[in-house]
Amino acid sequence: MTETASPTRRGRVLRSTAALAVLLALVAYVVVQYMSGGGAPRCVVRSVDRVDSDSSGSGSGTSYELTPEMAANAATISAVGTTRGMPERAVTIALATALQESALRNIRHGDRDSLGLFQQRPSQGWGTPQQILDPVYSAGKFYDHLAEVPGYSRLPLTVAAQRVQRSGFPQAYAKHEPDASLLAAALTGRASAALTCTAGRQTGPGDPAKLRAELTRSFGAGVLPASGSGGAGADQLTVPVIAKAGAAGAGKGKSTGAAAGSASRRGWELAHWAVAQASVLRIEEVWYSGQVWRADEADEGWTPTDTNAAADAVRIRIASR
Repeated sequence: MTETASPTRRGRVLRSTAALAVLLALVAYVVVQYMSGGGAPRCVVRSVDRVDSDSSGSGSGTSYELTPEMAANAATISAVGTTRGMPERAVTIALATALQESALRNIRHGDRDSLGLFQQRPSQGWGTPQQILDPVYSAGKFYDHLAEVPGYSRLPLTVAAQRVQRSGFPQAYAKHEPDASLLAAALTGRASAALTCTAGRQTGPGDPAKLRAELTRSFGAGVLPASGSGGAGADQLTVPVIAKAGAAGAGKGKSTGAAAGSASRRGWELAHWAVAQASVLRIEEVWYSGQVWRADEADEGWTPTDTNAAADAVRIRIASR
């Protein structure tokens, strides 16, 4: 007579098989994560108190994590604002509004005919659908309306945003103010080495012409040298750091130290913009003021370097293959 396995033995075999299957799945997951560059791309912005004296971005404090798409849109919103001479508070209001309205995604749908980062409506005079879906245009329209709000910088964020948006849920903007403040501090350059992004493995070269075009669309034609080249090679672009007219500390009669501080803020604004746009523009390295961010070492954040990291220029290198 053939001997059959007892129920207890069969149970042990099934449990062992299941455990082995889980282990193999875990090993496969780890291998995939390693080969693909460590999981989903992400960006992290840290509070000023997390930035150590060496500006490496480590330390304790608050942080906010977002996707590269969100970071790129946030960087565009900030650049459009500062290029118009708007203060950091205006950028914070704009970012909190976009976080609530679209989660910083340039969406093609919304309530009735609402579109884009700020859910602006063509039927209400905000522009054509094509214009509204251009982040540079939509951010500019938001700032146009915000600038018309008397004393907006002294108003509660919910009040200032509501004067522009006319939302049915004005208090909803409040919950985004802490994250928007973190983003604004980094993207306007007040916080140094405060934004870093990681990216999965990508293929294909970056486009130098596209990088220059996006810089000038966001910051204006004056951001690059008159020659338009601004680069040390086909895959590199050097952006001069010049304190903007009217920036804090850069006005007539201000001390040299204050002017230098304004230039440093401008440098970190440009450097953080480049990191936020890294996934979109295939940027692999950004150098500024003794610090470097590298896409293939992005988990380490900004690290000290002696190469190509002067304080008078931001150097950007795109993928060459």
